[in-house]
Amino acid sequence: MKSLRLPFKCSFGTVTSRFILPGPTVTARAILYGFLLWLIPFIVGFVIYPLRASNRALFETIMPLTLTIGVVFFSILYFRKIDKEFLSAGIRLGVIAFTLSILIDLLLFMWGPMKMSFADYMMDIGLTYLIYPIVTIGYGYLLSKRVI
Repeated sequence: MKSLRLPFKCSFGTVTSRFILPGPTVTARAILYGFLLWLIPFIVGFVIYPLRASNRALFETIMPLTLTIGVVFFSILYFRKIDKEFLSAGIRLGVIAFTLSILIDLLLFMWGPMKMSFADYMMDIGLTYLIYPIVTIGYGYLLSKRVI
């Protein structure tokens, strides 16, 4: 006996009467990639943190490079499944990644173990996250113009 399948979209994928098929929505993928864009530099920063005291310039060079490599990689993955409205997709990914990174960091740097004022946080770390929307909006713009 065949079951009737009535597909409809939800935030986790396509739902049928029997199961959920893989395929997160564009926003769900942006949230996942945004979280990974926070997590990967956090892990790299944690691993190379001793370098911050011994060679601060090298530490301050490695971290933005890590962010940039990550956002380029995840932008490529993200835009592979986008076929229209590239600019709005780039804005979405960039704003989500930027916002998630700031919010998670604020939990750690203002109220968590690494106490820091908001102004100090933004000057030392927060503004670097602007790399995310700059790159993703740039990708979206170029794709919308069919330049790349």
